[in-house]
Amino acid sequence: MWPMAKSKLPVRLTGQHFTIDKVLIADLIKQATIHKSDTVLDIGAGKGFLTVHLVKMCDQVIAIEKDKTLVKYLRLRFSNAHHVKIVGSDFRNYRMPSKPFKVVSNIPYGITSEILKILMYEHAENFVGGSIILQLEAAQKLVSNRLYNPFAVFYHTFFELRLLYKVSAKSFMPPPTVTSALLCIKRKNVRNCDLKHKQKYLAFVSCLLSNPNVSTRVAFKKIFRKRQLRVLAERFKIDLNAPITCLSPCQWNNCFLEMLDMVPEKFHPV
Repeated sequence: MWPMAKSKLPVRLTGQHFTIDKVLIADLIKQATIHKSDTVLDIGAGKGFLTVHLVKMCDQVIAIEKDKTLVKYLRLRFSNAHHVKIVGSDFRNYRMPSKPFKVVSNIPYGITSEILKILMYEHAENFVGGSIILQLEAAQKLVSNRLYNPFAVFYHTFFELRLLYKVSAKSFMPPPTVTSALLCIKRKNVRNCDLKHKQKYLAFVSCLLSNPNVSTRVAFKKIFRKRQLRVLAERFKIDLNAPITCLSPCQWNNCFLEMLDMVPEKFHPV
């Protein structure tokens, strides 16, 4: 119905792998808990295999696609769907919605870390969750029990991240050479921590993780005094002899809040 030039079929060299598995698509949407009033972004919409299902679920779908030929194709395909906005742009240059939104997407694997940073850090105030397909290796690093990346700590503080299962290569056209996975993201109700401090919180985590191989005691000495360390350990059940990477997101957040309360601002990491 919508002709496409053969030269624009997805190829491994471009990183385009269209999601064609209807069962996977249905689960992707189900896991995101889409409501009629939601605004949903489809990042790297491709030929609209996912977009066409999202259209039936909510009042506003924003399909973002970089490839100019695919953008033209999408605009023709959804020309009668007035609640679908086709954006011809690299996602990294897209101006994000200024209201709450979700993401349901088979994201471009090559810019995974940048996409996650945009969603769960730069626009954490409005991103409320969703479900994405990404490379398994990247997903496993995100959900590891020991977090070495300051951004990963930040993400886990404000969002629940669950790796649901591996995705078969047969679910894509063409099949990718790497293993994929389905990741579910849900916004947490984090008490006592306002996102207005997000830059300071990231600086706090980055400072303490600058040498991830040291103990929590050694890392904390950069900011806290000995008496303060004892208070933190007792109050939040922290093993000061364990590696700093063993702290849970809740412990990270609690220690940050304690820093705001007990440490003079001139000693805060920047």
